[in-house]
Amino acid sequence: MGGALSTVFGSGEDAAAAGTESSEPSRVLKFSSSARWQLHFNEIKESNKLLVVDFSASWCGPCRMIEPAIHAMADKFNDVDFVKLDVDELPDVAKEFNVTAMPTFVLVKRGKEIERIIGAKKDELEKKVSKLRA
Repeated sequence: MGGALSTVFGSGEDAAAAGTESSEPSRVLKFSSSARWQLHFNEIKESNKLLVVDFSASWCGPCRMIEPAIHAMADKFNDVDFVKLDVDELPDVAKEFNVTAMPTFVLVKRGKEIERIIGAKKDELEKKVSKLRA
């Protein structure tokens, strides 16, 4: 019976997926390999571009809560690189940046940390990105 009702009324999962799909790819890069992350990091160190590294975890509620805001900021500040790293997938990178809580946002320019925000503080992050991106 549940299958028949799903067919008539539509599956909640399908409706949710359709509602969250975007025709444009996300500007937030996600790395699951330390080697690929290191290549990207080395490349961006050569420029004066601001890099926002979002250290998060799949099990972290506040990380999931702020994710839409991060995507919106990436669209708004297209002169800034936004990267998402899962601390469980890349524990060596999290250790290198001394990440002890999630979410942690590390703002980097020319390979050097210039600011750090711990917690899902959307307004504070947006203000700092706006100020430091120039």
